[in-house]
Amino acid sequence: VQLQASGGGLVRAGGSLRLSCAASGSGLDDYAIGWFRQAPGKEREGVSCISSSGGSTYYADSVKGRFTISRDNAKSTVYLQMNSLNSEDTAVYYCAGRYVWTSDSPELYADPSDMDLWGEGTQVTVSS
Repeated sequence: VQLQASGGGLVRAGGSLRLSCAASGSGLDDYAIGWFRQAPGKEREGVSCISSSGGSTYYADSVKGRFTISRDNAKSTVYLQMNSLNSEDTAVYYCAGRYVWTSDSPELYADPSDMDLWGEGTQVTVSS
């Protein structure tokens, strides 16, 4: 499985973007998928994660209530809907996968070191 993030861009503060993480190859439903971001001069941080079952989700405190993660295994795609964006959301966003051996796992991961594979990032820039 390979992952590719897309959907980034330039948006005004208060605006919205939807990121997509598309998987090539089969087997995405055996992965928990996380979104991470890295701003200039900062460490990569976990933003959100969805379990392989889709029944569990995690959000960092900084994005709770504004971001929503979802997955469509039939389309081999995970989405991150980002609303009420502000300048602190400016970063390169990456999607990453953690192999969990089953499509029915509730496990969630927020640490970049937990992930097995990474896609290329997509730039999100929020102008004030």
